[in-house]
Amino acid sequence: MEARMNGPANPDVITAIQHLYKAVHSGGVDQRLLSLVHLRTSQINGCSPCVFASIESARKAGETDERLHHVVAWRETPFYTDEERAALALTEAATRIQDGAPGVTDEIWDAAAAHFSEEQLGAIILEVGMTNLFNRINRAVGEQAGKTW
Repeated sequence: MEARMNGPANPDVITAIQHLYKAVHSGGVDQRLLSLVHLRTSQINGCSPCVFASIESARKAGETDERLHHVVAWRETPFYTDEERAALALTEAATRIQDGAPGVTDEIWDAAAAHFSEEQLGAIILEVGMTNLFNRINRAVGEQAGKTW
């Protein structure tokens, strides 16, 4: 399968994305956790280029293969902290909002808020939102795995 678009994005879009990334990364959340959030969001959405890129990013940040291989089943494994579990639950709830799914319930939000400051929660939510955006763009244009940005 080939990508449907090969040209670069509008420079204004690139600038906006860079500003969003700066905001996410200034939110005080560990890069490894942000990579897990990106990976889990991309797994849910079936976005192979973002799964590939998030694994590469996580490895560069020092994440282990064991944890990367098991993030899809994070609830059933002993490899994640309570803080990471709260972030992954928030990630899933914020991503799965289709067809009447409950989205982020008070219980999920409160569990995350017990581990993260408002600034950190904002960074995690922005990471989830941006990843969902990129997942949808990549799925629409048929982007292929194998690249990092």
